[in-house]
Amino acid sequence: MWIQFHRHTDEGGVRLTATEIEFAQDMSVHHEQAVLLAHTLASDVDPYIRSMADQIIAAQTAEIATMRGWLNLVGEPFSPPHQMNHGGGPAMPGMASVEEITRLGTLHGSEAEIDFLQLMVRHHRGGVDMAQKAFNESTTQPVRLFALDMVQAQGNEIGMMTTMLVARNAATLAYP
Repeated sequence: MWIQFHRHTDEGGVRLTATEIEFAQDMSVHHEQAVLLAHTLASDVDPYIRSMADQIIAAQTAEIATMRGWLNLVGEPFSPPHQMNHGGGPAMPGMASVEEITRLGTLHGSEAEIDFLQLMVRHHRGGVDMAQKAFNESTTQPVRLFALDMVQAQGNEIGMMTTMLVARNAATLAYP
């Protein structure tokens, strides 16, 4: 979904709330990890899973560009000045640890498929939570629609990836 912000002719210009800025910064970082996970997946996996990983790369790279465009318009940095931290765990909900990403990079075939699907389902659950929060708290209609689109798209992908895990007799990872 492409969102356009129109520059206002008033002296205030484009405006985003602090919540919307935080969402764009945090979700950009979150998406960067999803792209990294998809790039880390070995090439010798089921072509359908490889295709899904490539679709994640394309979609989330485009969304990063959109969110960073918003941040550029309002003169905010691309990276958050803080780190969301939930209970001493990874910086944002659903994020994989360095160890988990490193392990994924060593796996091939069905082991890589299962590990990738498990990590990505947990990652998307975190992304859905972040996007739902942005939708609920945003006052800017284009941001609300963008967040809602993320909730729907990632929710659909969670369903597909969970089905693929079941077909491989594997479970999803725990998610708070």
